[in-house]
Amino acid sequence: MGKKDKSAESLFTKEEEQLLSDFSRNVSTKSSALFYGSAFMVSALPIWLYWRIHMIEMMPALLWFILVTLGSTYLIAFAYKNTKFILKHKIAIKREEAVTREITRKYADDKKISKKEKDEKALFQKNDVADYEATAFSIFYNNALFLVIVVLLSFYLLKGFSTTANYIFSVGIASGLIALFSTGTQ
Repeated sequence: MGKKDKSAESLFTKEEEQLLSDFSRNVSTKSSALFYGSAFMVSALPIWLYWRIHMIEMMPALLWFILVTLGSTYLIAFAYKNTKFILKHKIAIKREEAVTREITRKYADDKKISKKEKDEKALFQKNDVADYEATAFSIFYNNALFLVIVVLLSFYLLKGFSTTANYIFSVGIASGLIALFSTGTQ
């Protein structure tokens, strides 16, 4: 059993393992921190809306604000990860030609680098570009959609509810819908 484990470990080079991890659903610690930080900020934003516009009393609703914000933060971060995963592959395909041209032009005069190394550099650069663009768009798209849904629910569909119930359902439904929409394949 020990030999099989060692042979399985040596199947992939370090670069290949990195490429495989680039195409997995797992995100780096840096991306995860960015996702949870952004999700917390956008989840906490409706508190201001309810405090200043809906005139909800802060202290009686504080527990609800905390619980709903934490739940919403988790669901929105989940949506960020799913959206990023879906978009990253699409963006990588669209950017492949431009990145390859850039790397080829950059290393055209360098005779020390083989074609294989140029291709590897292009692949890593393409993945970096796709990762950055997918992260930025995922955060923007999900934040915009979340806030639009919260405002529509809060001011139109749930306006007859008490302010606390309005807050709980508006933010809860909006973050749940964002998480649900992110699980689609397109």
